[in-house]
Amino acid sequence: MTDKTKRPTASIVVVIDKNNAIGKDNALLCHLPNDLKHFKTITLHHTIIMGRRTLEAMPKGKALPKRTNIVLTSNKELQYENCIMLHSLPEVWEYCKDEKEIFFIGGGQIYNAVFNDVDKLYITRIHHAFEHADTFFPNIDFDNWILIEEEKHKADDKHKYDYTFQTYIRKE
Repeated sequence: MTDKTKRPTASIVVVIDKNNAIGKDNALLCHLPNDLKHFKTITLHHTIIMGRRTLEAMPKGKALPKRTNIVLTSNKELQYENCIMLHSLPEVWEYCKDEKEIFFIGGGQIYNAVFNDVDKLYITRIHHAFEHADTFFPNIDFDNWILIEEEKHKADDKHKYDYTFQTYIRKE
C-alpha cells in the first residue's frame, strides 16, 4: 500500500454489470452515451492512468483530449502519441505526487493492481448480466466503503439497460 500522505486522491472510474464484469474482447460491455458524458465530466483536465489495451480500445486508439494520459505498461519500448509511458505503480505515484486527484480507468489488470490503494470509486452499475464477459472488476467489500452519491437511470431509446452512477469513498 502506498503512503497516502505523499500522494493524490486515487480514484477508479469503472462500468460494472451485475456480475462485476467490465469487458469482453477488450471492449466495454455495451454503449451507454450518458456514461461517456459522465466519464468525461469526472476526468476532464485530470490525469488518467490506463493499461495498454485500454488505450488501444479507445476511439482510434488515441489518447483522450484535455487530460494527461498515462499508460502503465511493462513494455519499455512502447510509445503512444500524447501519452506518458510509465512502467510501475511506484513510477505512477511519483509522477502524480503533486496532483489533487488521479483516475485509474482500466483495464482489469490495472484495477486489480491498484484496488487496495484507491480512495474513491466512481461506478456505473449496469443492471444487467452480460454473458461471455472475459474481464472482471475485483470484488468489493462494501463494509469498507461509504456511498456518497447515487443517480439512477432507466433504460431509454439510447440506453438499452437501466444503470446507476455511484460514488463511494473508502472508510478511514
